[in-house]
Amino acid sequence: MSVASQAPSYIRSIMPYQPGKPISELAREMGIPEASIVKLASNENPLGMSAAAREAAKRALCEGARYPDGSAFAFKAALCRKFGVRQEQLVVGNGSNDVLEIAAQAFLAPGLSAVYAQHAFAVYPLATNARGARGIEVPAKNFGHDLDAMAAAISPDTRMVFIANPNNPTGTFIPGPQLEAFLRKVPQDVLVVLDEAYTEYLADDQRYDAIAWLERYPNLLVSRTLSKAYGLAGLRVGYAIAHPEVADLMNRVRQPFNVSSIALAAAEAVLADDEFLARSADINRRGMAQLTAAFAALGLEWIPSAGNFVTVKVGDAAAVNQSLLRQGVIVRPIAGYGMPHWLRVSIGLPEENARFIEALEQALA
Repeated sequence: MSVASQAPSYIRSIMPYQPGKPISELAREMGIPEASIVKLASNENPLGMSAAAREAAKRALCEGARYPDGSAFAFKAALCRKFGVRQEQLVVGNGSNDVLEIAAQAFLAPGLSAVYAQHAFAVYPLATNARGARGIEVPAKNFGHDLDAMAAAISPDTRMVFIANPNNPTGTFIPGPQLEAFLRKVPQDVLVVLDEAYTEYLADDQRYDAIAWLERYPNLLVSRTLSKAYGLAGLRVGYAIAHPEVADLMNRVRQPFNVSSIALAAAEAVLADDEFLARSADINRRGMAQLTAAFAALGLEWIPSAGNFVTVKVGDAAAVNQSLLRQGVIVRPIAGYGMPHWLRVSIGLPEENARFIEALEQALA
């Protein structure tokens, strides 16, 4: 009998998360120069890091021999100024994935359950299963969350509900009034994790203020990240805003130094860089129009997206993806999300989008 066989069955049953293919890996596989590869697979900001974040990170690197501030005081103070919240409401994570895992660690255990939607972010079932809890997957409605069905799926042992808005990988969006109506239905002893990783990309007419809801719904947790619109995917900074009692429990199980001093410095700087955020949103809007116009010209179906990516139906997605890879273009197959005929494409710079469109035309020919 092996050591591995003694691990809990719910751990051994987990299928590991599959990240997007790195540029370096494709270069090795295909013998393609890295500089010629276009990566539109991981919903990264095509503008890269802002100058303010880069300079702050460089300064912090000089103190790399010292531990970071485990309380993330300066970054939390910046969040408080920006959103009008209190430090005791905040939990900082190594990306928002870490925040989701911390929430699951604090509130889930064997014998309990969590509710999430079909085609929603893969970390929700992973975080649930890793705690030995039961996952309740609710069938999607038009590739998005069916909130009525999710409310009905809550059982006496349910302790968490995960909602992504906009949703990854489908890009679907739930209007604010519908979300708040859902919150009114949820029992007060069930934590609703509202994952807003892509909220900065919402159009003005889609915006709602989930943070303001925290006063009315102490069982709400708002999770956000600086990996997407703020351009810090490689530094890994996320945060949660919640009721102080919820945040306190999460901070009890959070690793003491889970975010590096370099990442915290960059995060504090970019959080105040409104011009960079506006440029990120603008290039995303123009890139989305560029890609969807091409899909329409090719007669392809796509899912209207509120994020920085768009999911398109291409038929034999595995074959199309392989053709794209041979041409040096990386996108994201999502068969693992139950969508074997679709590809998720991140919005890139105009020339990157054009390169993808040309490669897609060849792959479909």
